[in-house]
Amino acid sequence: MITVNGKSVQLTKCNLTEYLKEQGYNTQRVVVELNGKIIPKKEYENTVLKEEDVLEVLSFVGGG
Repeated sequence: MITVNGKSVQLTKCNLTEYLKEQGYNTQRVVVELNGKIIPKKEYENTVLKEEDVLEVLSFVGGG
C-alpha cells in the first residue's frame, strides 16, 4: 500500500509515469511530491513506487 493524496492505495510495482497515466493524470500538468520531496518531471520514468511511499499529486487547472 502507498498513500496518495491522503488515501491508502493498493499498488502494483510501477514507475511514477506509469502510475500517473494509469490514474488519468496529464504528466505535463501535475507536480508530484514523493515522501516530502518534489520530483522533477525528468525523473518520473526512473522513480519506482514502493510500499509505504507517500505521494501527493497536484494538478494545474486553468479557468477564468
